Amino acid sequence: MEDTFGAGSRSRAVLPLTLLSLLTLPILVGYVWVIISTFATRTYGLVPVDADGNFGGFTLRNWAFLWEEPIVWRLAANTFVLAISLTIGVLVVSSMAGYALSRISFPGRKSFLATTLILHAFPSVTLLIAIYFVLRWIGGIPVIGRDLPLIGGFGYNTLGGVILVSVALELPLGIWLMKGFFDQVSWDMERAALIDGCSRWRVWWQIVMPMIRPGIAALAIFTFISGWNAFLIPYTFMTSQEKSTLAPYLRGLVGATVPVNYSEVAAVGLFQLIPILIFFLFTQNYLLSIFAGGAKGGQ
Repeated sequence: MEDTFGAGSRSRAVLPLTLLSLLTLPILVGYVWVIISTFATRTYGLVPVDADGNFGGFTLRNWAFLWEEPIVWRLAANTFVLAISLTIGVLVVSSMAGYALSRISFPGRKSFLATTLILHAFPSVTLLIAIYFVLRWIGGIPVIGRDLPLIGGFGYNTLGGVILVSVALELPLGIWLMKGFFDQVSWDMERAALIDGCSRWRVWWQIVMPMIRPGIAALAIFTFISGWNAFLIPYTFMTSQEKSTLAPYLRGLVGATVPVNYSEVAAVGLFQLIPILIFFLFTQNYLLSIFAGGAKGGQ
């Protein structure tokens, strides 16, 4: 009897798995092409070929930017600072705001939630001119405008300014996401801690936050990827190449007036992808347990 039910379950899983495989096949083929192309002079489909069209042509020349253009490592460091700062900023603010919106009833709560949803609906490109004037104004403030170490400040043409804008644009999604995870946490342990004399701050940090680690990991991954792959904001608000990030540099390789070496573009793209893969490996266990939270809390 168990064999019959097992066979039926396996047969019902065949169609979804087959459909999923067919849908993901083009994406997998694209990644395979990127890897092959980075180590080949050129490719014919997925087959690496030399200048005469014969199989072969393997080379490391496409990776020469790692030792011939030292600015790449400076751009990678800038990108890492942007991604990490964005992740930390969004996690801290979103977790506190999400907890307050989920657990505390205060005047204007629903209006604030509606406002954050509306702000998330605005595409960032519509705010570029306004953001430019704000960053120019911040740049005129002593010390924090342009004289900070590592990030340069929070004004125009500084890494700190790009971080500030990126955090502001990511917060609406982060707040809504964290509020959803807080809503799924049971009130029982929280009420017991409050009765025992714990402050709201201690309850948030020591009791509730450990219970939503999958949510924190999910938001951290989404935010880190967003910061690492950010193009529009760094490209618009940083004019100096040494202050820029990897995405604008990658865009510069696809010029309109010179032939494009797509194998080199693929190599730079793969180089940019490696930190995201490493970051995902360290957080995938939390993502796999994303539905392991407690029962939905009351309001």
